[in-house]
Amino acid sequence: MNIGFFTWEYPPRIVGGLGTYSAEITTELVKTGNNVDVFTVNDGSLKTKEVINGVHVHRPKVLGASSSLSLTVNEELKSWGPSLSFFSVIYLYNLLSASKVVNDLMPKGRKFDVIAVHDWLSAMAGLLVRENARVPMVFHFHSTEQGRTMNRGSKTVMELERRASEEADMIITVSYAMKQELESLGIGRRNLHVVYNGVNPEKYNIERLSKQDILAIRQRYGVGAEETMILYVGRLTPVKGVDNLVRAMPYVAKKDRVKLVILGEGEMQERIKTIIKELGLEGSVVLRAEFVSEEERILSYAASDICCFPSIYEPFGIVALEAMAMRKPVVVGASGTVGFREIVIPDGKDKCGMHVDGKRPEDIAWGINALLESDLEGLGYNARKRVIENFTWQKAARDTVQLYSTLL
Repeated sequence: MNIGFFTWEYPPRIVGGLGTYSAEITTELVKTGNNVDVFTVNDGSLKTKEVINGVHVHRPKVLGASSSLSLTVNEELKSWGPSLSFFSVIYLYNLLSASKVVNDLMPKGRKFDVIAVHDWLSAMAGLLVRENARVPMVFHFHSTEQGRTMNRGSKTVMELERRASEEADMIITVSYAMKQELESLGIGRRNLHVVYNGVNPEKYNIERLSKQDILAIRQRYGVGAEETMILYVGRLTPVKGVDNLVRAMPYVAKKDRVKLVILGEGEMQERIKTIIKELGLEGSVVLRAEFVSEEERILSYAASDICCFPSIYEPFGIVALEAMAMRKPVVVGASGTVGFREIVIPDGKDKCGMHVDGKRPEDIAWGINALLESDLEGLGYNARKRVIENFTWQKAARDTVQLYSTLL
């Protein structure tokens, strides 16, 4: 198939899970014989066009337009203040990318069987191409504005999501938990499908790492040989439940021999520091509030004994797959719109972790304590086995193309 793929983030510019998904799925789509053109944002320092792993990447350079845009947008967007510059970049990226497809590539003979747009950040481009070039549009929902902002989001963004879902020829989302949320909002009652994300189990494989490098990471975080290391990886933001994870630490059994390592950055950084100080956890919690490279993240998974992701809102959660592929049992939030509960098996012969309520510190501690009394090595083997059998990028790409092909 010939696929136009619109995503806000793409390597080397990766902000979060969408960037990881975009890089991995497009590479796999090309490996399986498809042609993929990616249209993404340029921060001004990147090439406007290049080929990465067989994927043709287009990055139009946008002009600063927030001052003129403020004269034409609605009152809500004007209220964004300095953040209007962000919307300006997104708006122009969408216009320039759609124009590239309709006015440049297609007249030169480039064919597109389907346009795939990801979240509201690329919705306008999809709507423009669909209207002007009659190409089928698939709208991928990775989250909703209401969910990720805990019902404090932008009405303009919500309307963009709704309009794109109404115009799309197909909607794909990342979990059945997310599918239920969309249906509760009246979105996607027709042609709505689920395709799980994946992970690369060859890259996320503890066997390829040296024991010396793993030990060095533990030492870097001040984790002793006899201590249990609990790892959190992700943004420091309310929906991730990381503040409740810190509050759970006083309830953790044998807490004198357990150390929590937090890797990530976000708006809650100072709040997390305050909680650590208020609870006297300076010796038990290590906060590294910065973006960590993938290779170091992989080493950190390997160095840990348990990984904990107590999200309150998490439509899928690739971090759980990464940890599980590294043979680590996981404690995950499983209340509300949280795809973790579809990934992690909490009981039976295939058990690989625990489900908890990410809003309750004592419940998070209960999940951690239950794993501390378990066979961590055996649960870790179950975790990797589940990933290999159900959550690879090969499977995600195969399932995605199978759905796309029904639109031809």
